[in-house]
Amino acid sequence: MARTTRTQATRAGQGPGGRDSAYVRLARELREAILRHEYPEGVRLPTEAELAASRGLSRQTVRRAFQDLVAEGLVHRVPGRGTFAAPREEQYLRQFGSVEDLMALSLDTTMRLVSPLRRRVDLDAAGRLRLDSDRVDTLTFLRLHEDTPFCLTTVHLPPGAGQLLADRPELTEEGARSRVTVIGLLDSRLPDPIAEAEQSVTVGLATPETAARLGCPPAHPLLRIDRLYLSATGHPVELAISHFLPEHYSYRVRLRRNLR
Repeated sequence: MARTTRTQATRAGQGPGGRDSAYVRLARELREAILRHEYPEGVRLPTEAELAASRGLSRQTVRRAFQDLVAEGLVHRVPGRGTFAAPREEQYLRQFGSVEDLMALSLDTTMRLVSPLRRRVDLDAAGRLRLDSDRVDTLTFLRLHEDTPFCLTTVHLPPGAGQLLADRPELTEEGARSRVTVIGLLDSRLPDPIAEAEQSVTVGLATPETAARLGCPPAHPLLRIDRLYLSATGHPVELAISHFLPEHYSYRVRLRRNLR
């Protein structure tokens, strides 16, 4: 049975006015540093006291940020020694709680373009993007982690959004490799920023074409995630349909209860 969730820019962990809480900002900064390999295996992260002093934060705030990173499996704590980045495993594990987290895929993965951006007729995609016409701009790419493909994604864009990206060689030259995300590129050029994503998660079987791209047998079980990105004004700006290899990818979402 399909499960539908919504990833929003406004979420638990934000303070008044929609701004992220201090521990959320600190956790994000440390997460990005770890993903950039600034703390390789065996190198200790700053202590709670060091981070509290250097950032002007309370020890409780720093401790909360570390608790999030431990729960995500990004770090482990050794009594008497400190906090260390967790050893890398074959499976790609990321936790997503915001659109910014999805954009941050560019930190530690590579995009390899399979089918360049082009305009075509696609009634289903056009309908889901709420377009008046049946034409959309479409591209397909592989997402790799340490040169291992774990995801095949097809992106559909309204023609106006596609035109904003028509000069990007990462999206127009077949075989191009880059550390970008389509939503990151699009967000920097849209008049209204991307604010949220409607998401559905299902399970499917690999078609012969998908299997050849991902290096798995035909009819192999895959995790399918559809995301419809919406601008701050509520207009659909991108539909991304991704198929993940479950043996190389783990998807985790943390749900928080709002006790206020």
